[in-house]
Amino acid sequence: MKENVIYNQSENQVYVKTNEDQIYIICNSEEQQDTVVKKMTTDNCLLESYEVWEDEKVILTFRVLDNYEVKEELN
Repeated sequence: MKENVIYNQSENQVYVKTNEDQIYIICNSEEQQDTVVKKMTTDNCLLESYEVWEDEKVILTFRVLDNYEVKEELN
């Protein structure tokens, strides 16, 4: 992904935006949230925050770890 870009099209199921080492994803349902968290959570990417927005919509913020942080997490 490119830095500071909004990846949004009218037909998208979720809203995705990047900002440096963070990825913001707005989900429309709990089922969608579960799927996004399962797919996005890796050794290099962690769920950093969860914010209820409006109705069932939730903003999930993921942080992409740099090489140093990945090594620290493994220890």
